[in-house]
Amino acid sequence: MSPQSATALQPVKGPAQTSIFNRMEELHHAIARRAFEIFEGKGRWPGRELDDWLRAESELLHPMHLELMESDNHVTVRAEVPGFSAKELEINVEPRRLTISGKRETKDEAKKGNTVYSELCAGEILRVVDLPTEVDISNAAATLKDGILNIKMTKTPTPKSVRVELKTAG
Repeated sequence: MSPQSATALQPVKGPAQTSIFNRMEELHHAIARRAFEIFEGKGRWPGRELDDWLRAESELLHPMHLELMESDNHVTVRAEVPGFSAKELEINVEPRRLTISGKRETKDEAKKGNTVYSELCAGEILRVVDLPTEVDISNAAATLKDGILNIKMTKTPTPKSVRVELKTAG
């Protein structure tokens, strides 16, 4: 056996690299799409691209946790919105989509006496939920209690098939 053949390296199959790299690429594209949506929503004014990108990252990497339930007549969504008041939240209902957004800002107040340390910060949340069925947009109700937002929407009646008579032109 020659020394050269004994020390020849053989290729070794390692773990699949595609899963993590593909996931990162998908996430990057999703953030880019959302950042562009934010940019378009502001009227395509340049100069705030980094803010748009960071907001998109925040929305996608730290999403609002929610629970979507469906009964015979209603679609109900429970969402965690800790620290947000009813005035800071906006809910938009479309026939097949629900959008929950919120914006909270810190207020700089003059401190008297001792120095106060606060970790409360400003923040924005956004969650767009595709609903499993069409809902009646005029018949939705929302309540907020202990940081949990409950939204109850009435389903629109599913149209049943209707027989159409065929008339001959004549």
